[in-house]
Amino acid sequence: MKKWIAALVVVLVLLLAYTAAGPFLAIRGIHAAIENRDPNKLERYVDYPTLRANMRAKVAKRLLASATAPSGRVVGDDLGRTLIGTISDKAVDAMVSPTGIAVLLEGRALAQRMIGKGPGIGEKDDAANPLLDAKKRFESPSRFTATVDSADGRPVVFVFERNWLSWKLSDIRLPG
Repeated sequence: MKKWIAALVVVLVLLLAYTAAGPFLAIRGIHAAIENRDPNKLERYVDYPTLRANMRAKVAKRLLASATAPSGRVVGDDLGRTLIGTISDKAVDAMVSPTGIAVLLEGRALAQRMIGKGPGIGEKDDAANPLLDAKKRFESPSRFTATVDSADGRPVVFVFERNWLSWKLSDIRLPG
């Protein structure tokens, strides 16, 4: 009987360790997918439907705020709201795709390569690893954040959520 209890305890400890290591494994998986130029592999680490829904709400809110006159009316009224909805949906669909996420995460590295400041062939590109050097923390047993600074020094927070044993990117908190 003691062997069964010990085996159960070992299994539970291993399960807890795997769950706690999950977000770090997801970050490594995202980095590997970007480094290997394989955006389709990102699907294993990104919850696209949830991320799209979260980003749509944020982008629409920001566009609506920028199109609102001091009087509180939206420029163009109903047509303006419809246009904002369409624009935000298209922008989010382009951004929240395997290629869009790869470009977003590799943005600083791409910019450096375009201006000729990127690493040479075979050299390590630290700018392509933004999540590896992020400030990481658990917000709850099911939520983990990785915070990186944008090019202008403002924090961008990548939120990972747990679904059973797997962790996936589910939200990006953009600077205000």
